[in-house]
Amino acid sequence: MRIGELSRRAGVNAHQLRYYEAQGLLEADRGTNGYREYDESALLRVKQIRHLLGAGLSSEDIAYLLPCAVGETPELAGCPELLAAMRSRLRRIDDQVDRLTRSREALTDYIDAAERVSDENYPPFTGVEAQPVAS
Repeated sequence: MRIGELSRRAGVNAHQLRYYEAQGLLEADRGTNGYREYDESALLRVKQIRHLLGAGLSSEDIAYLLPCAVGETPELAGCPELLAAMRSRLRRIDDQVDRLTRSREALTDYIDAAERVSDENYPPFTGVEAQPVAS
């Protein structure tokens, strides 16, 4: 099948499919006309990639895990190297959560302190108008 059909059937944009190919996650043959041609297994592969991306894995992690993937969800064989890679990724996510939690707590403390102080103690703010913090 061509990229447009795979895109439609998988519910993924064609540029994402080209990205997966560039990352070594998906393979396509080239027809005599130069168009990408995917076999039926590509549909399953794209669904596996989407699930693994949804778990917060990087394309590099996924490239490592895909040979162990079975089924759409997918299930992963528990080989030691695979488990080590997934545990490493989980540690990185936990570290990010910890950093964000500390940042959130510090910001909350600053807000609480600012709300306790009377506005009369400060000169009028003449700088750039306050903008909401992007989330």
